Amino acid sequence: MRILHTADWHLGRSLEGRSRLAEQAQFIDELVKIVEEEKVDAILMAGDAFDTVNPPAAAEQLFYDGLSRLSDYGKRPIIVIAGNHDNPDRLSAASPLAGNHSIHLIGYPSHEVLKIDVPRVQQQMMVAALAYPSEARLEQVLSEAHDEVLLRNKYDERIRELFSIMSKQFQPDTVNMAMSHIHVAGGSSSDSERPIEVGGAYTVAATSMPEAAQYVALGHLHRPQNINRASTLTRYSGSPLAYSFSEIGYAKSVTILDAEPNQPVVMKEIPLSSGKSLVKWKANEGINQVHSWLEEGRDSSAWIDLEIHLTTTLSIEEIHRLRKWHPGFIHIRPVFQQELEVATTRQANLPIDQLFSQFYEKQTGGAKPEQELVKLFLELVQQDDDLEEGDEE
Repeated sequence: MRILHTADWHLGRSLEGRSRLAEQAQFIDELVKIVEEEKVDAILMAGDAFDTVNPPAAAEQLFYDGLSRLSDYGKRPIIVIAGNHDNPDRLSAASPLAGNHSIHLIGYPSHEVLKIDVPRVQQQMMVAALAYPSEARLEQVLSEAHDEVLLRNKYDERIRELFSIMSKQFQPDTVNMAMSHIHVAGGSSSDSERPIEVGGAYTVAATSMPEAAQYVALGHLHRPQNINRASTLTRYSGSPLAYSFSEIGYAKSVTILDAEPNQPVVMKEIPLSSGKSLVKWKANEGINQVHSWLEEGRDSSAWIDLEIHLTTTLSIEEIHRLRKWHPGFIHIRPVFQQELEVATTRQANLPIDQLFSQFYEKQTGGAKPEQELVKLFLELVQQDDDLEEGDEE
């Protein structure tokens, strides 16, 4: 059977107040196209369907409409677990209706394993679907002591125990999958992920992933990546869109798995093209350089973080003009010449002759001092030092 792994849709999320809903709808359209072209038989969605516990109605409508289209009237089973951003009760509230379309909405963590009929291939799949397992959602106090190391060890032990209990329900003649929304040690994170661990206390060891599973589908980290130290193939599919400028350069994708009972899965990535790119502009030459880039049509459909070097303050009118010219400006951060000079002076305790040369160039508009002048300056500095030493004696 062919399985698609996705996660971290964060429907309803904005970027500094700018709606991303149109981009998210574009992703859903692209995902529907992928599952049809790739002949996907089942879908694992590993948490954070929404960005908040109280998502806007438009985000919920997009979510349920998307699931309906993806499920193909129940012919393509979908398993969705709650992430740390999701309200587990709200996510699972539609289960009575969704279940009629083979859409399984799992709000709270438990040790029950789903046995899923996959009609397209007339096979069955066992899924150890562990929704975001915080202490509160597990309804357990893992440690009375306020000790971070002890809590981390207890948490890791509990997750390993849950996966062990679930793995015992796997069957030799089924495809056996595990999924969760957790932070596994060794994963590379970004600024757009809301931490699920307090000082690392909710971090799980890679070796705690269930060895009996043929694949572990993870959600939470937004960079697509494998967890190398796990004993079985374990992967974060990543988010479909870049949700912060720390994700610049991330290649967004979904993961496709070809799986048979008792056989290693074959994995491949399908790149995503939905949504606007996030870019950073650094205008060292000032506002005219920005105007030139805008006239060229550079990054015309992107969200932009602009750093612009200035000698005078940028007027409100100019800022409005830039935003009108390109509505994708998210940040416009001026860096003034004085700040650059301070940064240059501080950068590694430069020798006094180099500092003098920089000062001379600044005062003369760029002219470089002759060697004789630098030599004279150093002699004067030395004379001043000698006088100070004489005074101290």
